[in-house]
Amino acid sequence: MSDETPEIAAEIAGALAQPMPLEPELDEARKELVALINRITGGRDGTVETPVAGLQVFCISKPDGPKHAFATPALGLIAQGSKRIIVGDDIYVYDPMHYLVTSVDLPVCGQVRLTCENEPYLGVRLELALDEIGELIGDEKLPAKANAPASRGMYVNRIAMPVLEPVLRLLRLVETPEDVPIMAPLIKREIMYRLLVNGEGARLRQIALQDSHTQRIAKAISALRVNYAQSLRVEDMARAVHMSVSSFHHHFKAVTAMSPLQYQKQLRLQEARRQMLMTGTDVASAAHSVGYESPSQFAREYGRMFGAPPLRDKQRWLSEAGNDAMGAASMEAA
Repeated sequence: MSDETPEIAAEIAGALAQPMPLEPELDEARKELVALINRITGGRDGTVETPVAGLQVFCISKPDGPKHAFATPALGLIAQGSKRIIVGDDIYVYDPMHYLVTSVDLPVCGQVRLTCENEPYLGVRLELALDEIGELIGDEKLPAKANAPASRGMYVNRIAMPVLEPVLRLLRLVETPEDVPIMAPLIKREIMYRLLVNGEGARLRQIALQDSHTQRIAKAISALRVNYAQSLRVEDMARAVHMSVSSFHHHFKAVTAMSPLQYQKQLRLQEARRQMLMTGTDVASAAHSVGYESPSQFAREYGRMFGAPPLRDKQRWLSEAGNDAMGAASMEAA
């Protein structure tokens, strides 16, 4: 099943670019990454939860259209293929030459692309523990970096061996599970350190920096995710994080690329869709449960986001359940 609309398809197509070849050392590391993922997945399509907490690997040989999902704080790397992610009006493209960092919960639309038909998309996702990043930031030995203003909660950086090499070591632990309890926390800390001092690491620091604008917005996002079905009062949200309404609006959009109302709308629609497709909830009940009072408004906004009215989308899901399961796996690779 495809969620593709003409607008999304055009945006993603416009972001396509032929990747430049990797440097020899990085390419050798990438080949090892391919081998490790293939061994972990057994060459079979799907998502594998490894013995390392928060570490997942993906193999997708038949990706379909763009998928809507929720990205949570994580590091994403690609060994084969590429991925395009839309957040608000922004497009992020990453491939074996780049890694993706997400520092706050974001509603996204993404699509996996294959480089060659006979080479599946292979990816790695490592959850980022913001409390652990906060502890690392508090270490006086951490190299100083200039403070950054509130900025996007997602960014792409050029891959480098200091980031890739510890990820390889973390994946190698899968083959020696007895080493995981001791070694995994040490390697994860090294990875977080590299992310903080490399490239756009100042953005990641902001999310864990006590009382920064970015951290305040992250707290507002957490509250919004819990109370998404309730009427949104921006004044109350701003007051809760000790910001003026205008400052809250400005910083919320700086971090998420959308307004609080747009963010809530995507939360509601994605949750309603999950209820309909995964638990069999009827359209009216799903709409009501996420806070919609007008069925016609729900149907209109649902169709605009997912490319089909709710009932038709549900029927399409049921008729193409196998393909959609693969599409869901592809979004997990963000």
